[in-house]
Amino acid sequence: MTTTDAGREPGTTNKARLWAPDRRGPTIGIVLLVTLLAFENMGVSTAMPRMVAELHGNDLYAWPFLAFLAASVVATVLSGRLSDRRGPRPSLLIGPALFLVGLVVAGLAQDMPQLLLGRVLQGLGGGAQVVAVYVLIALVYPERDRPAVFGLLSSAWVVPSLVGPAVSGWLTETLSWRWVFLGLAPLVLLGVLLLVPVLRRLPEHRPDPDRRRGLPMAALGAGLGVAGLSWAAQHPTGLDLVLGLAGLAVLVPSLTVLLPKGTLRARRGLPATILARGLLAGSFFATEAFIPLTLTAVHGYSAVWAGLPLTVTALGWTAGSWWQARNPDVPRATVVRWGFVLNAIGVAGVTLVAPEWGPAFLTPVLWTIAGTGMGLAMSSLSVLTLSASSDVDRGFNSAALQISDMLGSALLVGLGGVLVATFASAEAPTAAVVPFDLLMAGVSVLGAVLTRRLGRATLGD
Repeated sequence: MTTTDAGREPGTTNKARLWAPDRRGPTIGIVLLVTLLAFENMGVSTAMPRMVAELHGNDLYAWPFLAFLAASVVATVLSGRLSDRRGPRPSLLIGPALFLVGLVVAGLAQDMPQLLLGRVLQGLGGGAQVVAVYVLIALVYPERDRPAVFGLLSSAWVVPSLVGPAVSGWLTETLSWRWVFLGLAPLVLLGVLLLVPVLRRLPEHRPDPDRRRGLPMAALGAGLGVAGLSWAAQHPTGLDLVLGLAGLAVLVPSLTVLLPKGTLRARRGLPATILARGLLAGSFFATEAFIPLTLTAVHGYSAVWAGLPLTVTALGWTAGSWWQARNPDVPRATVVRWGFVLNAIGVAGVTLVAPEWGPAFLTPVLWTIAGTGMGLAMSSLSVLTLSASSDVDRGFNSAALQISDMLGSALLVGLGGVLVATFASAEAPTAAVVPFDLLMAGVSVLGAVLTRRLGRATLGD
C-alpha cells in the first residue's frame, strides 16, 4: 500500500480514486463494517422495549445501552494502544470477531445477563474496529483523499438512519427482535473477509516505544465513569446521584491519561482539535436527545412524526460531508468553523420549538441545518487528527478523538436530563429545554471560536 498520489491520472476525482483497483477492497470493507455498526446502533433502540419485556428486564432497561457504551470506551483506548504498537491489523480482526460473537450471544439471549454479555461484546468489538479503521485510512489513503473517505463513511449512516428503525420495528413485530442482531452476523463476516487481503498487504509497522503508561487502568476508569454518569443522568435522585459523582471522580483522572496534554485547555493544534470534537458532538446529540420529547409532550406528535427530524438530519449530514470531500483545498479549520456555525443556528432554532406556540413544523428544516454543519465539521476534524498524527501515535490520537466524542455526548445529554428532572418534567419539559438548548447553542459558538486554534493548513498530496 502507498500513501502517495504518485502516478494518478490528471483530473481524477478523490471519489474515483477511492474505487481504484488497489483501494476498492478496503473501501468496500470499511464502508460495510461502518454501515453494519450504524444499522445495529439505529435498530437496537427500536427493538429494546420488546427485548427487555420478553427477558423480564424492565428494571434494567438502561443497562444494555450502558453496557455497550462502557465497553466501547474501554475498547477504544485499548485498540488505539494496540494499533500504535502493532498496527491496525489485530484490531481489525479481533474487533469484528467480538462484534460478531456479541450479535450471536444477544440474538440467542434467554435472560438479561446473557443479553448484557452480548452488548458488552458488541461494544468491545465496535470500539476496537472504529479506531483501527481510522488508522487503516491513514495507511491506505493519501492525505488529500481522506476527506472523501470520511465523507463516504458519513454516507454509510444514511440508509441505516432512514430505514434502520423501520426495519428493526418490522423484524420485531413480524419475526422477532432477535433478528435485529442475528440478521447482521453474516454481513459482518463478509466485511472481515473483504479486509483480510488488504491487511496482508499493509506495510511493516514501526511500533510505539511504549512511552504511555497506565492506559489499561485509565480505560477501565473511563468506562466505569461514563457508565456511572450516564446512569445518574437517567436517574437523577438520591443514591444514583452519588453514583454519578463517583463516576466523575474516576473519570477525571483517567482523562489526563487518555487525552493529549492540553486538551481541556484547548492548546493549539491537536489538543484543540480533540476538544472541538467533544464540543461539537455534545452540543448536537444532547440537543437532539430532547427533540422527540418536545414534539410529543408539548406539541402532541406521534412517536413516528417526532422521529422524522432525526431521520432527515442524515440527509443534511451527508450533504455537508459530501461538500467538504469535494473541496479539499479549503482549509479544514475553516470548514470546521462553518460546521460549528451551522450547528449553532440549528440548535438555537429548535429553541423556538420548545414552547407550545413554537413552530414545530420547522423542526426538520432546522435540524437539517444542524446536520449539515455536523457533516462539514465531523469529517474535517477526523482529517485534522490524522494529519497531526504519526505512525507511533495515530492509534492513541484516534482513540482520544472517539473518547472526546462519546464523553461530550454523555456529559451534555446527562446535563439535559438533570435539568428536565429538576426544573420541569417529561410531561412538560419546556422550562428546562429552552435554557438547555440555548446553552448548547453557546457551546457550539464556543467551538466556532476555538477553531482559530486548529491551524489553517490545506491538504497536500
